[in-house]
Amino acid sequence: MDSNNTTPSDILQIQGFSISPQFTYPLAFLLLFVYILILLSNIGVIAVIAAEKSLHQPMYILFCNLSVNDLMGNTVLLPRLMVDIVSTERLITYNQCVAQAFYSHTFGSASHLILIIMAFDRYVAICHPLRYGSVMTTRTVVWLSTSAWGVSVLLVSILIGLTVRLARCRSVVQNAYCDNASLFKLSCDDVSLNNIYGLFFTVVLFTSSMFCITLTYFRIALVCWIRKSKELNNKALQTCTSHLVLYLIMLLTGFMTIILHRFPDYPDLRKIAYILFHVIPANLNPIIYAMQTRFLREKILQVFGRKVTPSS
Repeated sequence: MDSNNTTPSDILQIQGFSISPQFTYPLAFLLLFVYILILLSNIGVIAVIAAEKSLHQPMYILFCNLSVNDLMGNTVLLPRLMVDIVSTERLITYNQCVAQAFYSHTFGSASHLILIIMAFDRYVAICHPLRYGSVMTTRTVVWLSTSAWGVSVLLVSILIGLTVRLARCRSVVQNAYCDNASLFKLSCDDVSLNNIYGLFFTVVLFTSSMFCITLTYFRIALVCWIRKSKELNNKALQTCTSHLVLYLIMLLTGFMTIILHRFPDYPDLRKIAYILFHVIPANLNPIIYAMQTRFLREKILQVFGRKVTPSS
């Protein structure tokens, strides 16, 4: 009997990766190492910014938002993935699967919205430096951050809510993790509404982030070209490069995941793309921003007891 057509229950089976036995534990330890790096780097950034009052500024508050988001997204994904890699059964309850899908999609949507806010912050700082203090106040950044999280939770709640209403006729999650598409594929009901809202959700999120960030960087580039200031160009290059690189990586891996869901002949490639969507930004965020931001870098080095000689 096909296990994918058995009577559904609250216990689901994760399809997972097809891994040779000799690679099972090396891969699990590699993911453990990556997860520990994510924990140490992001918690370290949050701790330094929280402890240092001079870092209680809009830009660093946004750094904290990214780090919290990365911690949430990878804590939901990686520990469970490591267990499933070394396990022979790969079982998960339906409620746990729904929770994983909810937090995973919240991570993705919040990443886009937080990066939009960061792009606006850089635009004001570079193009309107004299107004930066009055526009990007702590209260404004907190309100924008709260709005980003609120919109993400609302959109994802509707997305997952449309899925959990469906009756299930299958019990095998055809993925290495739980996401919305994998959940509604467990149903034999009409999923047209799920596909329509999922497409609407994706188009609105990706289009709005691409439009806002493209417009922002176009305005920044235009101002730099008009003013022809070497100092302004260096500031824009230093503060914007990391943001743009991270956004492009997230956009590329996100597109790969969405597109590959439509091509069932490449299941492992889709699973890898989704893991990279979580892992790469979470590892690069604290490293790139610490390297790009001298003040934050010096504070982190001081925490680890290294003597820092200020730049002349």
